[in-house]
Amino acid sequence: MTIEQRMRASLPALTRAERQAATHILSHFPMSALGSITMLASAAEVSAPTIVRLVQKLGFKGYAEYQAALRIEVGRLLAAPLALPDQEPRRHPMQSFAARAIANIHATLDQIATREFDAAAALLADPARHVAVMGGRLTHAHADYMATLLRVIRPGVTYISDHLTDWQQALLDLRAEDVVVIFDIRRYESNAVHMAELAAGQGARVVLVTDHRLSPAAGHAHHTLPCRIDMPAAWDSTVAVLLLVEALLSRVQGHCADQVQDRLNRLEDIFARTRLFRAPRLPR
Repeated sequence: MTIEQRMRASLPALTRAERQAATHILSHFPMSALGSITMLASAAEVSAPTIVRLVQKLGFKGYAEYQAALRIEVGRLLAAPLALPDQEPRRHPMQSFAARAIANIHATLDQIATREFDAAAALLADPARHVAVMGGRLTHAHADYMATLLRVIRPGVTYISDHLTDWQQALLDLRAEDVVVIFDIRRYESNAVHMAELAAGQGARVVLVTDHRLSPAAGHAHHTLPCRIDMPAAWDSTVAVLLLVEALLSRVQGHCADQVQDRLNRLEDIFARTRLFRAPRLPR
């Protein structure tokens, strides 16, 4: 693995201060770690010994060895030949956009550690834990979608709306060992960072869905699931975020297989009695 991949993979095993340092490095990779250890520690708001312990956990003897390896790795990237112009026939814009979205999905699958994914799914499947789901300006729909389907799979799920004070009120009933899922992609939102910090401070387990640059909330998260969102448009693509949500829901359903069918049957019975959905017209 590259140094960046090793650092991402190490996040769950780090202390809070080490995770804060790693989050800063990854958010400004690779430039953040090319200066002195004093400059890096100051920018990450941690101590120099924290930086040393972090790089030692990555397998380096000290910061100097880590920095030398990073310079070699960056140098190889800079020395790589420029990509040749696309020789394929000119594609329709829709196909080009889809190709970029598919590339984001592949990059997301490469950078999410399977043990992180499995650990997050296990938390969401634990019926003893209440789950609260919170989104942001561009991800509130993903949070709502996740909470809606998670309620079908298991009880004890709350969607935190984007109302100004909803997330603060959610903290009132948050118990130790409950789960808070937070969506926060760039531009990172203060509410997401505050919620992660305060929820973790109350003993809740924080699962963060973010982009590959990492929200500052990663410094307080127990499990971080980064998605690739880059797209040549005026907004970021959330295709990979949606894929991650549906993959998580599928994994959680697998954990709760015994109770899901019963809940589905009961829900369908309620829908039928309340006539929520109209039956399709059959052709004559």
